[in-house]
Amino acid sequence: MANFSNQMRLSSTLLRRLHQRVAAAVNSSSSRNFTTTEGHRPTIVHKRSLDILHDPWFNKGTAFSFTERDRLHIRGLLPPNVMSFEQQIARFMADLKRLEVQARDGPSDPYVLAKWRILNRLHDRNETLYYKVLMENIEEYSPIVYTPTVGLVCQKYSGLFRRPRGMYFSAEDRGEMMSMVYNWPADQVDMIVVTDGSRILGLGDLGIQGIGIAIGKLDLYVAAAGINPQRVLPVMIDVGTDNENLLKDPLYLGLQDHRLDGEEYIEVIDEFMEAVFTRWPHVIVQFEDFQSKWAFKLLQRYRNNYRMFNDDVQGTAGVAIAGLLGAVRAQGRPMIDFPKMKIVVAGAGSAGIGVLNAARKTMARMLGNTEIAFESARSQFWVVDAKGLITEARENVDPDARPFARKIKEIERQGLSEGATLAEVVREVKPDVLLGLSACGGLFSKEVLEALKHSTSTRPAIFPMSNPTRNAECTPEEAFSILGENIIFASGSPFKDVDLGNGHVGHCNQANNMFLFPGIGLGTLLSGSRIVSDGMLQAAAECLAAYITEEEVLKGIIYPSISRIRDITKEVAAAVVKEAIEEDLAEGYREMDSRELRKLDEAQISEFVENNMWSPDYPTLVYKKD
Repeated sequence: MANFSNQMRLSSTLLRRLHQRVAAAVNSSSSRNFTTTEGHRPTIVHKRSLDILHDPWFNKGTAFSFTERDRLHIRGLLPPNVMSFEQQIARFMADLKRLEVQARDGPSDPYVLAKWRILNRLHDRNETLYYKVLMENIEEYSPIVYTPTVGLVCQKYSGLFRRPRGMYFSAEDRGEMMSMVYNWPADQVDMIVVTDGSRILGLGDLGIQGIGIAIGKLDLYVAAAGINPQRVLPVMIDVGTDNENLLKDPLYLGLQDHRLDGEEYIEVIDEFMEAVFTRWPHVIVQFEDFQSKWAFKLLQRYRNNYRMFNDDVQGTAGVAIAGLLGAVRAQGRPMIDFPKMKIVVAGAGSAGIGVLNAARKTMARMLGNTEIAFESARSQFWVVDAKGLITEARENVDPDARPFARKIKEIERQGLSEGATLAEVVREVKPDVLLGLSACGGLFSKEVLEALKHSTSTRPAIFPMSNPTRNAECTPEEAFSILGENIIFASGSPFKDVDLGNGHVGHCNQANNMFLFPGIGLGTLLSGSRIVSDGMLQAAAECLAAYITEEEVLKGIIYPSISRIRDITKEVAAAVVKEAIEEDLAEGYREMDSRELRKLDEAQISEFVENNMWSPDYPTLVYKKD
């Protein structure tokens, strides 16, 4: 009986989460009230006149009241008509629709890049209005500030650079970083996203231009998680580049040296981590787009001592787990069947290995969390990289991929061999899930998709998760046209649903990390957890999986709409806080100390989270001389 309870632990947890929102609604009538720490309070400023109009943190543009115009010495510096937030948004949106064509830098410049330019200009002059526009149009503009457009922005960043945003630490700054962090004007920083530009999306080494991804991620932390924009910091660590085009480009803004490696590289990252945690001891650092050879090493080096996580490894894994569990539900199978699923993974980089490790641990938990269960779970995966199927016969297998190398006797029985092609593996294994994290556009060819027709699953799942769009392993049109409507489709980049005729729709789910990383960051911040634990990440993934209703799942919808991102993030953050409390990691946040935090029920935790999410409203500004 005890073994049965262990086996059912994860699925029962998910069932509990499926009813969480209903229970929260029932309990809300008796919940405690909390004063929001992101509430509407007057803001003291130490500047006025043109200085306040040139500060994007405080500038309201035409929304300044006449009282404020007098108080801040800006009467006469603005047109006399005082506009509301709604009027400003309507004016901006009208201008955007008109200007996005004119803002193109020549006929070859994509419209999406023109939109990014216009949004970026708004960001430069009025942050509050920028985030209001982004939040109210999140479905339209998240693909502009984040994937897929951010990849194009990073490629062209040296030419797009107009105004500094964030901080740059370089190999030339060794020994100076501890003093450099005090050049940042904010006394409190809650969230840092840092990259070394070595593997931006699937675009490779973009050097210092990779800071665009850190800026984009933090825009989503603000819009989705309500992290105060004055307390976020994008960071680029420039240790050189191995991109020959950038090394020869006279307009490139970064160090034109080859990348540091080995101990020299680690010393730079160590110095950065020590510096930021010395000035801001409670900050959370998200590592982003580090090449595979460093992603795991740095994660293991820092995760037990600092509040940090790697979104490519852990965030991607969590989103994939939520989708895989959703696929089980969509197939009409009990959750306990997840360990029986056969999964072929194309790609053995940091994201692919992260998903494999997380899926294996999830399966092992459902099988009793023993060594035997962990080994049994390993046998459910077939990993294919650029050289084909990874087996024990291969020389110099990457240490992180070695646990998933297939045994020769196993694959011989299946008619496979070392280096077998993806199509051969799919044909012989007949998987329930085909998961792509290869950054190789079109990898799921007609031959591969035809092979998937022989899947033993009644509703196979296809996850081309590579970003940006051009790197997607296949399109939804290709998948549905070859395999028919009875599949589950989820991609990393956004695609439109496919009209299958006769009123049928092929749902294109987006397996987007933004469903998880904002909630993981916010939940860690509000819990005051000392670290980001595996349990907190698992709780986030389970919460996302449970967010979708049974009716939606049966239609093939396994991820929610981006339009619900604010509510999703609140739920994920609450699940992370709850898990941190259960693991005795929570130390509290501001006036809510750990003892008070432990007294909260689920509804109260959700309320606590919501009350501490920043919203883009203009505060009353009061001038005070330094």
